[in-house]
Amino acid sequence: MITDLKKEQIALEVIRVLKKRFDEFPTDLVSDNRNAPFHKAFLQAFSQKLNEHVKSIPVFIGLSSWMHGLNTSLGQSFFERVAHKLSGGQKRGFTSEKRTRLTVTEVQKATIADIITDLKNGNKHPDVVSENSLLRTQILLGHEIDANDFTCDVYFEDNDRITAIELKSVRPNAGESRGEKQKILEAKAALFKHFPHKEISYYVGFPFDPTDNTPTGFDKKRFLEYLIDGTKYFDSEEVLLSSELWDFLSGEKNTMETILEIINRIASPKFLQRFEYINNSSNRYQKPRYYRKILEKWCLFSELHLFDNDALICRNLTTDVKERKYNQSNIFKKNGYDESRFNELKIA
Repeated sequence: MITDLKKEQIALEVIRVLKKRFDEFPTDLVSDNRNAPFHKAFLQAFSQKLNEHVKSIPVFIGLSSWMHGLNTSLGQSFFERVAHKLSGGQKRGFTSEKRTRLTVTEVQKATIADIITDLKNGNKHPDVVSENSLLRTQILLGHEIDANDFTCDVYFEDNDRITAIELKSVRPNAGESRGEKQKILEAKAALFKHFPHKEISYYVGFPFDPTDNTPTGFDKKRFLEYLIDGTKYFDSEEVLLSSELWDFLSGEKNTMETILEIINRIASPKFLQRFEYINNSSNRYQKPRYYRKILEKWCLFSELHLFDNDALICRNLTTDVKERKYNQSNIFKKNGYDESRFNELKIA
């Protein structure tokens, strides 16, 4: 079962995304996009199709831009952050800029080129076990050379294993599957060489399966066929898809269902009204039951702890810092929940 702490961490990421998208929602969709001549010119070709669904081209352009921002927030931020919270992992780069670049051997480099060529030409099928075995046995063969820079979206290390995941939220374009496969092979070669006594697992993770009819369902064979060159370059064993990915990250079953449940609890038409209400800490005295109900519904267990222990906290305001923290007007800062306030006021 997902702990309350992790539920709260997920909830805070949901709130962060929603608040940002509300802040960036166009105030006047028509005026803000009254001059987009190139878009309007191209969209004329689709006027018959658009007329069935779209009443205003400027509004459509504005909403499309805003939707692109939501997609970016999910792909580059939300999925990664939630993955880190669930797994205890981090985003980690092995780059020259950070002075953490690794090395590979010339033999490993040549082997990777051969693997990619064979996969491209259809001479071999992807086989992650065979590929790993080849790269591991070559860590001492040939001269050392610098590995290509790479960054793992999710990286966590155990005593005997390193796990890395490349998160992809959209369908790769033509040629990208080959590039992703090559990047992963080169990263694994470097990790095998740098951590010779550890098992290395490097996956491609997709947060959901767009080919399935259910929110958390998936069919990996169908999905890989849906990807451009998916079956050509990827062994199903190196792909984590939909609920499989989220369960893998947390080590618990039904994790994706829990994430979606938390989102649905928070993402209602009344989100902004409720956010502004609980963010004003003085409102906890105005309608305490309503205030508490929102905290509970939104899985904000830290703030719920402060709310339920308010009388005791008031008796323990023994320093100026505690008193000032208690009297702060907002429970959220620009970048999220004010954890420093909670840590100062919480009852041990």
